Amino acid sequence: MTTQSSVVELPSSQKSGTIRIMPYIDPEYKNMGLENYNQVVFDGVKQVESLTCLQQNGVLRFINGLNEFAPEIKLIQDPKEREARVMEIRRDVALIEQQLAANILDVNDKDFWAKTVLCKPNNSEFWGTIELACGNEPVILDPEKDVRDLIKVRAIESGGFIMIAKSYEDARSRPVPPKFYLDRIVDTISLKMEPKKLRNKALGELQKLYDSSSDKLFYIMKSIDTNSIQYKLNTPKDILYEQCDRFINGLGSEKSMKRASEVFINTSKMTLTELKVKAIFRDAAYLKFIELRGDGLFYHYKSGSMMGRNQVECLEFMKNPINSKILEDLHNAVEDYWQQ
Repeated sequence: MTTQSSVVELPSSQKSGTIRIMPYIDPEYKNMGLENYNQVVFDGVKQVESLTCLQQNGVLRFINGLNEFAPEIKLIQDPKEREARVMEIRRDVALIEQQLAANILDVNDKDFWAKTVLCKPNNSEFWGTIELACGNEPVILDPEKDVRDLIKVRAIESGGFIMIAKSYEDARSRPVPPKFYLDRIVDTISLKMEPKKLRNKALGELQKLYDSSSDKLFYIMKSIDTNSIQYKLNTPKDILYEQCDRFINGLGSEKSMKRASEVFINTSKMTLTELKVKAIFRDAAYLKFIELRGDGLFYHYKSGSMMGRNQVECLEFMKNPINSKILEDLHNAVEDYWQQ
């Protein structure tokens, strides 16, 4: 191992601003109604969890992020990256030993782990005392001033507490949302702003359409609203604007503001011809000019022509020049309704 200084100091990763454990609230995931009040547990309740411990072949291993022999460290392929991670662990362990056990260690000592007092990976008397209690209020951690907080941060980052995701991004990606997540404000704020940035971008596109292309706005609403039949050619432009605004803000058929904004932006990029064909299909199907039969296929009611198995296939059918007469017939039929 390359010789390095034995001076114990906090790694730079701990100097990135406030660190705290925050409740993770996903409005789309039902939690006994608590999500409506920005809560994850009932008032006054705290959820307590001890550090996760695994046992293999009679040997205990605590998931604490401070074990250079852990599988996740051994699996690091790049030797330099693995060595850097080992040294980071040793610096943390040396700091903990120094402050909690008055045990001075040299991070370059080949017998480093033999000389540790508290931080041996299987020391259940020490690691068994590490626990976290979390509720609806943030839990502030200051690893620069308190090594016990440093232990908790490292344990969370390594997955040592099941109820706490290691980051906001990790919490968002889990199939079942966790109750809490480790929040580094500097890292989290940009992720939290993503939905708002998308919404603002979508609202900007909406304003452009309102100012320059009310026809396209009509066909966009026909394409994104599940109740597309309600919009007619004489629907006031301001109503179209209002309904688009509601959709973008997650108040329409798509309840996720982020997904609704993405849908609106992507739909606004479609050509007027593509939007028009999509609108014709949706309303023609509603008005029974296109029918879904028992064989699971869509048919043009008047000619009996098979159009496809789903909307995508039907749209391709309608855009094919060979079927221009069917498209024209459907267009005339739905436009008569739109003009009422």
